[in-house]
Amino acid sequence: MGGPGDLTHLNATGEANMVDVGGKAETIREATAEGHVRMKPQTLGVILAGDAKKGDVIGTARLAGIMAAKKTSDLIPLCHPLPVSKVSVEIVEDAALPGLRVSATVKLTGRTGVEMEALTAVSVACLTVYDMAKAIEKDMEIGGIRLLAKSGGKSGEYRRPEN
Repeated sequence: MGGPGDLTHLNATGEANMVDVGGKAETIREATAEGHVRMKPQTLGVILAGDAKKGDVIGTARLAGIMAAKKTSDLIPLCHPLPVSKVSVEIVEDAALPGLRVSATVKLTGRTGVEMEALTAVSVACLTVYDMAKAIEKDMEIGGIRLLAKSGGKSGEYRRPEN
């Protein structure tokens, strides 16, 4: 792990700045992230049955995640606007939580990675689940948001170790 001198988003005087990626080679870059929304079994049942008053919770959360990935640079100050070529968001039941597991994969051909886009997609999808089901349960818990894998670029492959 690098020290403070290795932070690429700080200039010589310690001010935040956007990294110049103009000289980097374009490569295929992909990142996958995950998270979850823990809830009561009854809340999960309402969502899975499609009976939430606001409508299709899972379908709406999937669309929100896709839209969020495309808007990441509007939300995170030092992220570059990126021409993503693919965003997929999967939301599945996990009875062991109980709740929903959310994963997102973002892909592009470019000069910088898409880790933040994948993490943003997962975060916003989870927030959308909460928003759409909060009338049923306010005690839902969002958690476990993390990068699972990334590929492309100078740093190459990364896979989160299995725990």
